[in-house]
Amino acid sequence: MEFDIPEKLAIVHLIDSVIIADGKIHEGEVNALSKLMPIIDFDSNFLIQSRTIDMAQSIHILKDMSEAKKNRVAKILEDIAISDGYIHEKENEVIHHVFKEIGLSKKA
Repeated sequence: MEFDIPEKLAIVHLIDSVIIADGKIHEGEVNALSKLMPIIDFDSNFLIQSRTIDMAQSIHILKDMSEAKKNRVAKILEDIAISDGYIHEKENEVIHHVFKEIGLSKKA
């Protein structure tokens, strides 16, 4: 499944938001992010670029994606959140906020 550039920016922004939500960057999260780089096709410079957009912009971009893409993003965010062994309450809040805003009823 290919994501276009704006979609990738939004997805990477949200991944980064989940990773930093609990105030700690865990090794498992860094490893999971590294594994996603070739899958989503982005690099560390792209991660820096993704920090120039905000949550509202990311959500706006994701709202326009197909259901299949939204479900793929949901899985990615859930995998990132659990990659350090547990889902922190703040990570869960970010994910649920995104799911609600883009019209997904999945639970993290």
